[in-house]
Amino acid sequence: MIPYSVLDLSPVPAGSTPAQALANTVDLARHAERLGYHRYWMAEHHNMTGIASAATSILIGHVAGATSTIRVGAGGIMLPNHAPLVIAEQFGTLATLYPDRIDLGLGRAPGTDQLTMRALRRGQQSADMFPQDVVELLSYFEPAEPGQQVQAVPGAGTHVPVWILGSSLFGAQLAAHLGLPYAFASHFAPDALEQAIEIYRARFKPGVTQAPRFMLAINVLGADTDEEAVRLRTSVQQAFVNLRTGRPGPLPRPVDDIRDVAPPELITQVDRALRVSATGSPEKVTAELSALIDRHRPDEVILTGQIHDHAARLRSFEIAAEAMKAIGARSGAEAG
Repeated sequence: MIPYSVLDLSPVPAGSTPAQALANTVDLARHAERLGYHRYWMAEHHNMTGIASAATSILIGHVAGATSTIRVGAGGIMLPNHAPLVIAEQFGTLATLYPDRIDLGLGRAPGTDQLTMRALRRGQQSADMFPQDVVELLSYFEPAEPGQQVQAVPGAGTHVPVWILGSSLFGAQLAAHLGLPYAFASHFAPDALEQAIEIYRARFKPGVTQAPRFMLAINVLGADTDEEAVRLRTSVQQAFVNLRTGRPGPLPRPVDDIRDVAPPELITQVDRALRVSATGSPEKVTAELSALIDRHRPDEVILTGQIHDHAARLRSFEIAAEAMKAIGARSGAEAG
């Protein structure tokens, strides 16, 4: 069975608060741990009233402290927003507090808008330094050399596992060059997915890891019936429409028919962006996850689902875990 994990943006549902969103994150993490999920990742976004995970490293520590076995990490930290030494210290501290449970996924996008980039003191050229910053950051997790003048304390010698995240070919090339695991953001930007996988696997050079390790991100919206799952999906569809029209906000409540609240051309665009998804009843989620895994052959999958109602979200991740176990059992039987 390939490992299956959770990507949680700590969504703030319409009518709720960031405090409740953070409480929901802890509840979902504990739920995921009981269900056998391998990792629980959170992502850095800024100035977005619908996402409560801006202080990502703090939230990772909070979730790690509220759980006991599941790996917890960033999917990801937007490294150009930070000095590599600061991130090494933060994640070195987390790895010291929670040994062998912390992951660090790195992206180069700002995770926000142009005005907020300036508030973060991020320069226009920051992303250009991403490869050098990744190499510098990796060095801080190695044991300190005699006479080394700048060290991450804690951090040195912790060997925090680092992943490159991306939605374009750049990340695939960098991960392959450095010999790092690679996670593709196919849950919202799947256009370059197949080409990125091909480049990563073909150009991979052993480095931090000895073999390529590819993680596929998939939206999962499971419910007891296909009809209810389609209804739940309208929240993330509306959120994408709002983002694309310059009106981001809390995660909208679901509606009976997305066509009542969004024009057809925008629905088409959004559904294209969300096409790496499994939506429906348990049987349909299992079939659609199986088809995606068969097509892309990931080493891991990371599942996400923006659902307004917390209880429905818990149920969706339960359905997804059952589906992954069924797929694993099927694969094991076929291999035998």
